[in-house]
This record gives sequence, structure tokens and C-alpha cells, in this order.
Amino acid sequence: MISTHLAAWAAQDTQLLLVTLAALVTIVVLISFLSIAPFLSILIGTFVAGIGAGLPLEDIAKAFSKGAGSLLGEAGIIIALGAMLGALMAESGAADRIVNTLLRYARGSIIPWMMALVALVVGLPLFFEVGLVMMAPIIFVMARRSELPIMRVAIPALAGMTTLHALLPPHPGPLIAVSALHADLGTTMLLGFLVAIPAVIIAGPLYGNFIAPRLNLAEPDQIGKLFSAREGQSQPSFLVALVTILLPVVLMLGRTVARIWVTPKTELFEMLNFFGEPIIALTVTVLFAVVVLGWGQGSSRFEVGATLRRALPPIAGLLLTIGAGGGLKQTLLSAGISDTITKIADGTHMPLILLAWIIAVALRQATGSATVATTATAGIVAPLVAGLSATHNSLMALAIGAGSVFFCHVNDAGFWMVKEYFGLNLKQTLATWSVIQTIVSLIGLGMTLLLWGLLV
Repeated sequence: MISTHLAAWAAQDTQLLLVTLAALVTIVVLISFLSIAPFLSILIGTFVAGIGAGLPLEDIAKAFSKGAGSLLGEAGIIIALGAMLGALMAESGAADRIVNTLLRYARGSIIPWMMALVALVVGLPLFFEVGLVMMAPIIFVMARRSELPIMRVAIPALAGMTTLHALLPPHPGPLIAVSALHADLGTTMLLGFLVAIPAVIIAGPLYGNFIAPRLNLAEPDQIGKLFSAREGQSQPSFLVALVTILLPVVLMLGRTVARIWVTPKTELFEMLNFFGEPIIALTVTVLFAVVVLGWGQGSSRFEVGATLRRALPPIAGLLLTIGAGGGLKQTLLSAGISDTITKIADGTHMPLILLAWIIAVALRQATGSATVATTATAGIVAPLVAGLSATHNSLMALAIGAGSVFFCHVNDAGFWMVKEYFGLNLKQTLATWSVIQTIVSLIGLGMTLLLWGLLV
């Protein structure tokens, strides 16, 4: 006799998995073989998924609009502000000043290692999307000045930022997992660093050195022009350039400090929380850059205004594509893909840490969000870890974080950001960004299993 659980599975869930696969294949075929614009391809793939899942056409359109609007409402503004800041840093010579200073201490084969370290510092309190827009001018100028392939410089930075996003508080996903699993924050951070070091090394400089020569990529034209210095422009001091790029980092880190250590609803808490909001932090930084890197460097208000306006057209296609990815994700969520993945986990019998990783992987593939995957997985496995020590719960949180970044693909905003920023085609994006995240995920799993065995 078929159980109610299996009957429910047979009626809905197999169909949902198949239509999700069909939607992803449709998107890949449209982009890769028919050269349809990514935005339109994702929109068509969304309707394939929604219709196949049995959603009414009106509900598909509403889900797509909701997902696209929600993502663009935050990520889109962040990317626009980041593009303005990057243009100001490049045109004022601030990015060149930072690169010149770094090149005093790192040349040739050392540069990828330096970029991984810089990304770790800059990306510590930042969402990946924010970190990328902050690092982009440094990556482009460094590649140009060092005469290294753009992806050899970019991949270590990407690896550093995605590893932080997956494994280390104060990023939202790891913090939520620590809370849900009652893990110790300090222990999670310490173990997270131990796991992160080999992940960044292998996914960053080592993999970058391997794959970059095989891509044979030139600097993308539009974005490259955005991050070019004005001829004859005097450069600001290194201190001014450093303060500018680290200002949003400090503001966002202050928000995290407030939420952990400052008494809620006090004036200090409210101030740190307000200025640490990513949109506020980047707005403040852009205004600071207008004054210090623009007017302070002798540019007229008309020249600064022109620089800010020039920053937006090159990212228009990127914003539409990211919004479409958010629409696809919301449509799959509305169809019930998270419930389907949860049902798979319910009947699985395997070691807890491997189970947590697999659930996070499945949810990431379905939802396109590392934070959603981490949050949902932590909630699913929390009742199973009640009797474990705080140390083992920390390793569970890290395993979940590692699973949440496995093989990013077309339903994720980060995938399209990397593709458009660095002028990659779909295959090249899979070979770089998707593989970087997979390496980080697998090394994260391996390290947590190793530490789990050592700490038993």
C-alpha cells in the first residue's frame, strides 16, 4: 500500500522537479544556441516552469514581477550605487593609486594571492553582490596594470568573497544557521577560518592559474571603459583612496557589531544599524567620493555629474538579467519547490553533516539563493542536532553554508553579475563562477567532515 507521503510525492513533486529541469534546459538552449538575450530567455524559462507546475498564467506573471521587483529593489540599487562609486574611483585615479601601492608588494604570480587577501578584507561584512561592485574597479585596473588576464585577477577575488559569504559570520546565512542550531559564534568563526583558508587557496589562485589561460578573454569593452582613469587626472593620496573603498565596509561591519553587542533600541544601536544598511552605506560612500574624489580633485560639478551618469548605461542589461533571475526563483518557490526538497530530506538516512550539506545543495539549486538555502536547511536539521555539543553544531552550520554555494547557475543573481561584469558567455561563466563555488562547497564539506572526526 502506498503511503500518503509517497502518494503526495507521486502526484506533485516528480512533476515539479521535471519542469524545473525543463525550465533550466530551456534557458540554456535559448542563450547558448539561439543567442537570445538572457533576460528574455529567463522570462521564457519561467513560464515553462510555471505552466508545467500547473500555476495559472496570471500567478506566474505576478510571481515573476514580485521576484524581479524584490531583487532589483535592493540588489539593483546596490549595483547602481556601486557602479557610480567604481566610476568615481577609476576616473579620479583612486583605483590606480590603490593598485600602484599593491604592486609595490606583489608582482607577477603573487598578484592573484594578493587579490584573494584584499577580497577577504573588503568582503568580510558584505553581501557578495556588494563586494563585487566594490572590488570591480580594483580588479579591472589591477589586470590592466599588471598585464595579467582579467580572470586570473578576478577569480581569486571571487573565491574570497563567496567563501566569506558561505562560511563566516557576520554574513546573514551563517549568522542565521548559528542561531538556529544554537552554535557558539566565536567557535563558528574560528572553525570557519580554518575551513575557508584551503577553500580560498584552491578555488582562487590555484584554480585561477589553471582556467584563466584556457579562457583567452580580453577586457570587456563597456565595463572596461567605465573603470578607466581620465587622461591627465591627478591621483588622490593612498589614504583617501583606501578610506573611500573601506568606508562602506566599516559602516556595514558597525551594523553587525551593533546587532551582536549593542543594546537594542539605544541611540547608538539605531545609528549603527541605520548607517550599516547596505543601501545607506553605499549612498554615504558615493556622496563622500563625490566630494573627496570629484570636487576635491578639481573636477567641476558638471564633470562629476557626467561621470555618475555614464556609470549607469553599461549596467542596464545586467540589472534586467538579475531581475529576471529573481523572477524565476520566486516562481519556483511559489510552485512549491522548497517543500519538495524538504520531502526528499525527510526520508533520508545518512550522517547528519552530510545530510545537512545535501539538503542545502538541493535548496540552493532550486531557489538560487545561498541565504535562503542556509536558512531553510538550518530550520530542517535543527531538531536533529539538539543533543550535540556547541562545537559540532558549529560544524553543522559550516557544512550547511558550504552546501549553500554549490554550483551556482542561471537562477542566481551572482551568476549573471559575474557573466556581465567580465564579458563571459554562458559556458565560460559555468567554467569559472559555477566551478569556483563548487570547489568551495566540496572543500567546505571535506574540511567539516575532517574536523568532525577529529573533534569526536
